[in-house]
Amino acid sequence: MKEHFLQFLSNRKYEVLLTALIAHLYIGIVLQDLEFYTNVIWPLNMIVIGVASSGVFIEKGRWKNMIKNIMFITVLLLPIGHPFLGHFSHYMTILSLIYCLYFVFILVEIIKFLIRPGYINFDIISASACGYFLLIEIGVFLMQAIFYHSPDAFSNIKDTQPANIYIDLVYFCSIIITSIGFGDITPNSHYTKLIVSLFGVIGQFYSVVLIGILISKFTSEQKKS
Repeated sequence: MKEHFLQFLSNRKYEVLLTALIAHLYIGIVLQDLEFYTNVIWPLNMIVIGVASSGVFIEKGRWKNMIKNIMFITVLLLPIGHPFLGHFSHYMTILSLIYCLYFVFILVEIIKFLIRPGYINFDIISASACGYFLLIEIGVFLMQAIFYHSPDAFSNIKDTQPANIYIDLVYFCSIIITSIGFGDITPNSHYTKLIVSLFGVIGQFYSVVLIGILISKFTSEQKKS
């Protein structure tokens, strides 16, 4: 059973990770009880993402997998500890920064995969989408770290409980990276304005470079054919 599961993860790693990322970011669409979301769904989401990301690190070497496992255990324990330690002033700031590092670690492996092969297939498309949603994840937890450190850094974020803050920032980062920019949530300080601007530029740069990579791979495939 374990061998079949690992084989499945190896063969469908990017599709599984893509599904886990979308669920993590947008599962709030179907949930009304945000306290339940914070205490139960959040840890479950991190278990799913941790398992889903394991496929990306299959055959990546002992040390890389060890680092991934340590980071996964950390990002799983942090939300579990929130009901007991969340009242400490810097707890959510530290949690958010660790989540940023975790998603950056996964994104680096995705980008390495996208750059290497000279062909295009469903794995390439799925990995490209994973990279896009990982950028949103990184943006969300970076903005969340800033917000918990300085609550007046953003306006119009509902801060009644952690789930509200997270969902508002998922919305905010999604519209920033897609260049929609409704303007209902806005950065207030000079440094948050610059960070948000940089995040938007990085999102557009990723899209432009990704299109170039996909076109290059498609052209290479056509020439081989």
